[in-house]
Amino acid sequence: MSETVSRSSGAARSRRSGVAAIALAAALLTPAPAQAATSRADSSQPDASGSALVRTDAGWVRGESTAEGRQFLGVPYAQPPVGDLRWTEPRPVRPWQGVREAREFGDRCVQTASWDPGYEQPSHTEDCLDLNVYAPAGTAHRPVMVWLHGGGLTAGAGEDVVPDAFARRTGTVVVTVNYRLGAMGFLAAAGLDDETRDGVSGNFGMLDQQAALRWVRANIGRFGGDPGRVTVAGESAGGRSVCTQLASPTSKGLFRAGIVQSGAYGDCAARTHEAAVAQGETFMARLDCADVACLRGKSAEEILAAQAGLAWGPVVGGAFLPVQPSQAYVRGAAAGVPVLNGANQDEGRLFAFGRFDGAGDPLTAERYPEVMRTDFGDRALDGYPLSAYPSPTLAYATAQGDQRFACSALRLNRTLAGRGPVYAYEFADRTSPPFASLRALDTDFDFGATHVNEVQYLFRHFGLETPLNAGQRALSRQMTDYWGSFIRDGVPRAAGQPAIPAGGGKILTLRTAAQGGNGLSTSVHSEHRCGLWDNL
Repeated sequence: MSETVSRSSGAARSRRSGVAAIALAAALLTPAPAQAATSRADSSQPDASGSALVRTDAGWVRGESTAEGRQFLGVPYAQPPVGDLRWTEPRPVRPWQGVREAREFGDRCVQTASWDPGYEQPSHTEDCLDLNVYAPAGTAHRPVMVWLHGGGLTAGAGEDVVPDAFARRTGTVVVTVNYRLGAMGFLAAAGLDDETRDGVSGNFGMLDQQAALRWVRANIGRFGGDPGRVTVAGESAGGRSVCTQLASPTSKGLFRAGIVQSGAYGDCAARTHEAAVAQGETFMARLDCADVACLRGKSAEEILAAQAGLAWGPVVGGAFLPVQPSQAYVRGAAAGVPVLNGANQDEGRLFAFGRFDGAGDPLTAERYPEVMRTDFGDRALDGYPLSAYPSPTLAYATAQGDQRFACSALRLNRTLAGRGPVYAYEFADRTSPPFASLRALDTDFDFGATHVNEVQYLFRHFGLETPLNAGQRALSRQMTDYWGSFIRDGVPRAAGQPAIPAGGGKILTLRTAAQGGNGLSTSVHSEHRCGLWDNL
């Protein structure tokens, strides 16, 4: 094993700082698996330099040891989807000789740049199907969490969260995953339909996620994890991905529990095949292409330019997703799989700020009625009188957050309760610090408990330490304990804190002690005016 294999796709990547881009977040709104591999004892071997060696089914990888445990970064789980493999199902990674270095993140999948410090550079690299493993030191057979990143299914990467401290505190092995995005991950077209086994294209990014889960099933025992105790989790588009994977029959056996954070927007609905193919025709016309061969000859830069302004996401109708998730759940999809599902109290404030104040065009009282009627209808305007809010932007933000996130999450709770345990939460720390790029802005906008804010209570977002006060650090520990308990046992518990009853009827509200502490609520539905939104 004297030969060292290193990645050949440009300069090594360091950890980025920053968070999900407001513009990208705003865009977000507009066959049966084989028997699980036998779990092996942890076969990692520390070498003389203090790093760690692990043999995967494709070859050896060398990670490194840190104060929190061990980490293995940029480990490939599928072949690069380039050339003729662009817009095909992911293929198993080819074995390599020698030892592959796993100390730097792999490249982010193809995505555009944003002003936000997290996404300031575009990525044009299609060789991106990598994952990162964070493993506490010590015994084997630990529970496993596989994290799917957010970013509207058009941006982001596994490196966006660093869960090393979470892994150590909870005693879990955490895997973060890259998957194809935008048109690269979700293009549906007649020519691509002809190449698929079931005649429905457009789910390549979702199939990447399943390929990563199969890699975990086959390999995680060698990193100290238990392939029989895998929880799939994600936030925003990652949460929506979990919602979709729960409904997919081809995911059966790949995980035993799910965590959906702010991911139930749109009731997890997928695009119809007809609509997805029509969008594909628009995309192809922009590239002046009449067939798939032409598309595969276009550069990543050209693909990104052509995908702008189009909606990308899963497609219903094929083997991956035969029916819409809500219908699949009623039919018993993921029966018995425990789910932890929730949203944040002020989800809409991030998006409203990005559209109005952050764009230098604050919503005025004069424009408010027109914008509300256009976006939500007359009844919504009646439910959110401007006089009840500090500003028109915050009034609009409340309506948007209630409709898109809070009430969708509560509906998902009711649907899931019919097929297995569901535990519901609402992150409600309205004093939570805005994430890093927002803190850098010269604004006194009140973001409250907005979209993404709970992530920094669980992980280091983009590897950064969040400036939490003592009360918020206590809440962070409590949330980590709830999540860790759920990953270990399928039931979220935290010492000295309220137990969440199964069924989704009572919501655990997560607040600091100064705000009254964590508690159970039956009024979240009415607080978010879901009686209105459930009937619109």
